[in-house]
Amino acid sequence: MKRLSLLFAALVFLAMTATAMAGTLEEIQKRGKLRVGMEPGYMPFELQNKKGEIIGFDADMGAAMAKAMGVELELVSTAWDGIIPALLTGKFDIIMSGMTLTQERNMSINFAPPYVVIGQTILVKKDLAATIKTYKDLNDPKYTVASKLGTTGEQATKRMIPKAKYNSYETEQEGVMELVNGKIDAFIYDQPYNIVAMSQKGQGKIVHLDTPFTFEPISWGVRKGDADFLNWLENFMYQVKNDGTYERIYHKWFQDDAWLKEIQ
Repeated sequence: MKRLSLLFAALVFLAMTATAMAGTLEEIQKRGKLRVGMEPGYMPFELQNKKGEIIGFDADMGAAMAKAMGVELELVSTAWDGIIPALLTGKFDIIMSGMTLTQERNMSINFAPPYVVIGQTILVKKDLAATIKTYKDLNDPKYTVASKLGTTGEQATKRMIPKAKYNSYETEQEGVMELVNGKIDAFIYDQPYNIVAMSQKGQGKIVHLDTPFTFEPISWGVRKGDADFLNWLENFMYQVKNDGTYERIYHKWFQDDAWLKEIQ
């Protein structure tokens, strides 16, 4: 009797596990809507236009994904420091928010294959351009270096520039403005964002050291135990990278600046 009970319990556990693994795709189909979590403040991955609508590379990729599923798209604006907990509690189906795949984050969630590789670059005050050539030159207590709270930019700064004074900011925009106003000496952040920030606010005031000094694969995050969803995402990425969809969206947001008119 005990053996039968154990066998029954094992079968129930396996059935529950199988249901959980297939759960997200089934739920999306039943709901008729793909819910995507993102923090719309990271140009050009996700941002808000003058109408308050969320636009960006990830938003367009999400639209392509929903179309491939035959469902509607819902973009769920979420604060960065709560985005993983929100995914885990089911507030949305997937994180598409320019998130770097790190081993620490991978302990909590699964990642689809990376779709962009970026790295940290440096914005510095113009009067330091002759002195600061790499991140190593900032590793001195006389410099104040900043990044955004809870990001890989913050981690890289603390790990690779430990001797400098460090400030953290809630938003990227705040950090860049503090640099432009001379409150800090350098701002460390992702290359795509720094390129846009430089063209928007930095002309004649700051300098961009645009060669990345870290390696950071950007990926979509999903809940653990969701093998079917991960398989779907992998095949979706294979499709869009070979039918021109990915190239078109990438060109729009990373190689063209026409979208800047929507936010200025």
